[in-house]
This record gives sequence, C-alpha cells and structure tokens, in this order.
Amino acid sequence: MRGGIMRGEILGVERRRRWDDDEKLAIISAVGVGDVTLTQVAQRHEVTRQQIYAWRHELKRKGLWSPDAGALFLPVGMAPVAELPVASAPPPVSWIELRLTKGRMLRFESSIDDKDLTRLIRAVDTA
Repeated sequence: MRGGIMRGEILGVERRRRWDDDEKLAIISAVGVGDVTLTQVAQRHEVTRQQIYAWRHELKRKGLWSPDAGALFLPVGMAPVAELPVASAPPPVSWIELRLTKGRMLRFESSIDDKDLTRLIRAVDTA
C-alpha cells in the first residue's frame, strides 16, 4: 500500500450463469466423446468438474440422464432398409404323436431331423 491507495489486479470476472436441463445434459453428454475428458469439458464450458458431477446426480434423480445415455450405436456398412431381404414367416408347426411300446407316447414337431428323431425314440424306448 502506497500513500493509502491499494493496488491490485483484476484477474477475472466471476460470473454466475444459469443452465437449463438441456444445456446441462449436452455438457454432460460431451464427456468421453472423441476421448474428451471431463476436465476438458469443464474447462471448455467454464465450470468446475464438481459442477458436472452435481449435474449428473441432479439429472439422474430427475430421470433425464443415465450412465448409458451417452452410448450411441451406429450400424457400420449395413444396407439401407429397403435393400434388406424380408424374412418370410416360418411354416406353421405341426405336431406328431407316436405311440411306443409299453404305453409310452412321444410328441414331436414335424420338422425334426430324422437322426434326431431316431435318437429320441431310442432314448425314450430304453428309459
């Protein structure tokens, strides 16, 4: 202090901003996109890391954000929907009942493979 006058520097202007939920959500969602860290997002938007953590908690409580909300799955190299083949409906299932010795009965689908049917009959017949 010289001559009763204080000298100092103005380092920055502290400002208080209001962020709506959409803005908070956009900021939170930017973390991890393209390897951007939480610290980088906080610096870019001039907020603290703690503020972003608080927003995550707040928006999660409101049901507006979940940890998986940032996950985005995009098809790679897929044909447009118009070019995809349309699957036909499977044929209706027909059931066949086969009466075996000793009063046993076996019920199976008509589409069963011959080898599988033979193994099934033998297994039931010997049981």
